[in-house]
Order: sequence, then structure tokens, then C-alpha cells
Amino acid sequence: MKLGFGLYRQSLTQDNFRFAKQTGATHVVVHLVDYFKGSSPSLSRGDDRLGWGVTRNQGKLWELEELLAIKKEIQSHGLVWEAIENFDPSHWYDVLLDGPRKKEQLEDLKVMIRNIGKAGIPIMGYNFSIAGVWGWTKQAVGRGSANSLVFDAEAVDVSLPIPNGMVWNMVYDPDVHSGNLPTISCQEIWERLEYFLKILVPVAEENGVRLAAHPDDPPVDSLRGAARLVNEPDKYERLLNLVPSSSNALEYCLGSVQEMREGDLYGNLDKFSKSGDVAYVHARNVKGKVPHYQEVFIDEGDIDMKQALNILYRNGYDGIIIPDHTPEMSCGAPWHAGMAFAMGYLRATLESVTGSRF
Repeated sequence: MKLGFGLYRQSLTQDNFRFAKQTGATHVVVHLVDYFKGSSPSLSRGDDRLGWGVTRNQGKLWELEELLAIKKEIQSHGLVWEAIENFDPSHWYDVLLDGPRKKEQLEDLKVMIRNIGKAGIPIMGYNFSIAGVWGWTKQAVGRGSANSLVFDAEAVDVSLPIPNGMVWNMVYDPDVHSGNLPTISCQEIWERLEYFLKILVPVAEENGVRLAAHPDDPPVDSLRGAARLVNEPDKYERLLNLVPSSSNALEYCLGSVQEMREGDLYGNLDKFSKSGDVAYVHARNVKGKVPHYQEVFIDEGDIDMKQALNILYRNGYDGIIIPDHTPEMSCGAPWHAGMAFAMGYLRATLESVTGSRF
């Protein structure tokens, strides 16, 4: 198993690469989407109408030269670029919405998958979601009053409609000033996913890339008028069965699965890591389940992290594990401190599980 960090596009700096290396990370997962304009690597709910920001990258695809330049910089710090996480909403909004530019945008995604393969990046993570990640609030309720993300369905209006021009909690068309997206059913979202996979998985196979699906967070039944996709652990299997292939894989988020109302995290993780369907792992801990849960430090919470890592080790999982986000610590670098704590805990726990140094 390998330890890594997830870094946003504007966080791809020499200092952050050094930080990752200093904590013991060997690999990185890169987010090429400009969330929050890169102002901070910490997460939030975002503005209800602007979400995580405005993206204006229609037609500006990830070119091979750009990917190779980023990879060269990553490698210069002794790190390996293992995965890209999330397509830019401006590249595939009509794929998600079943809109008029769907086929054109799928051709663009094919181009980028080919470029990702040529650049030698083995995994493309994605979250097939209309509402995206939304509904969190950041509160000083963690251990020692640490700022932590909380989801409380009673404290937010989960039925708040998504305005036109927005998808996946980002605005792709800021010139739209009226109207909202229609309600989207469970059947519709699964049909759209199946169409997407049938088109993209063969291209991913040809280019040595694994498409890795992230589950819903928050894993409610519907969010902002849009049905959720993988909000129960067993729905992972439904997704895999749509297009059976090693290139149709899972971005296994321990925290998201633990937040789900039903299911056994450990049994589910055992099943999919044993079958080789896990492309990479998000390791974070939580307390509670929908409709109310809270993110906590990795050494507390409802997940026995050592048990989870032991399952992965026993099943021969050799991919990366990243602490995707964490409560922030009270110091001059709250995100970095929280991540360093999480990485140290993961490193020590892995050494305990495997009996060898990391």
C-alpha cells in the first residue's frame, strides 16, 4: 500500500510538494478543477448560488503537454502522480444533465482520457452527481474545538433547487440568472451513468486508465431535487455491473460509506478490495450517519481505521490511501497541521498492520 496526498490545482506548489514528502507521502492525487479559485485547500459548503466557484473552461481540455509538465514537477520532488480526481463541470455538464452538448462533451472526455493514459497517469476519479458535495457547515465542534465539517439535514434545506447554469456545486454558465434545474429521478441518473460508462470505459481500457467512481457525500436519497447515485454500499456493485471491466472501478471513500444509513463498511470493503475493484482509498473518520454526522480526527470516530487497513492489507490491496480531508488544527497552518496528523496516524497504523516500515 502507498500513502498519498490530494492537492488542488492552485495548491500544486513547491512548498506543498515538500510538505507531502516530509510527512511520508510517496504519491499524489491531483484535482485539476479550480475549486474556490485555489484560495485554500480546506473544504466548505460553498455559496448556495455559486457553490464552489465559477468554472470557465469550456473547450479548454487537459492537453498532454500540460499533464506532462505537471508530472515533471511532481516527480522533481520525488513523488508519483497516481490519479486525477474529478472532471471539471465545464467539460461534462451536459453529460450529467443529459443536455444538447452531451455527445460533444463525451468526445472531449475521450480526448482527455487518452491524454491521461499517454501521460502515464493510471487513475481518473470522478463523482457522477448533479448536486455534488453540498450541505456541510463548518463548525468548531471537533476535539479541542477544531473546525470540522458537519452535515445536519434538519439545519439545511436539502430540497433547495439547483439554479440553471450550475451542476456539481459549481457554476459553468454565470450568464444564466433565472430558473432552476428540474427534478431528476433515480432512474434518470442511473441511465445517464450507464450511457457515460458504455462510452468511456472502452476508451479507458485502451489507454490503461481506470475510471474510479466516488460515492455520494452526503449519502442522502435526494439532494437539491436530484436523486443520488451511490448512497448505499451495495450500489457500488450495481455500478460495477453496468460495464464489467477493470477500468470501471471504485474510488473507495471510507467516510462516505460509513455515513450511509445501511450496510456494513468492513464487509463491503472486504468484498470490493478482494475482487480488485478498489482503485484508490479516501481515509477519513466520522461520527454518526445521515441525516446527521460529523467529520472527526482520524484516530476517533465510528471507523476502526486499523481494522479497515487490515482488510486492505489481507486482500493484497497495493493502491494508494489518502487522507482526503480532516478537521483543522488551531495554528498558523490549520489544513497542513490536520493533514500531517492524519498522515502520521495512517503511517503508524500501516506499520502496525503490515509489520514493516513505510
